[in-house]
Amino acid sequence: MSGGEVAGILVAVFWAILVSFLALVLVRLAQTLKATTRMVSEVSEKAVPLLADASETVRSAHTQLARVDAITSDVQEVTANASALSSTVSSAFGGPLVKVAAFGYGVRRAIGRKGAPAPEPPVVVGRTLPAARRSGRRNRRTKD
Repeated sequence: MSGGEVAGILVAVFWAILVSFLALVLVRLAQTLKATTRMVSEVSEKAVPLLADASETVRSAHTQLARVDAITSDVQEVTANASALSSTVSSAFGGPLVKVAAFGYGVRRAIGRKGAPAPEPPVVVGRTLPAARRSGRRNRRTKD
């Protein structure tokens, strides 16, 4: 056997080992691709109904948000109407009611003083009370 024949045999053995190694790698890759394909199909089978449910949920939420928007606009309109009504009632009845109350107070005060004698101004030694305080005080002893 010559050196060329030994080299040819070594190259043939190397190629056989290399081809068998590549075949093993390709078989493993094929198994991995099959498992991946199977997993993707299972995920697709489960994801499609989930996406349909999610889409239905989003549609339902959109419908509910539209209803809430309508309710909020109605509440805002009612609030504006109540505010306008409150200010109208306040301006229409507020002034006259204050005048009637003041008139009633004045009448009560006039009737209460009509029968009672005028109280004497209080005497304080060394001090003079302002006129407003002197006229506003009543003698508690004369009420009994």
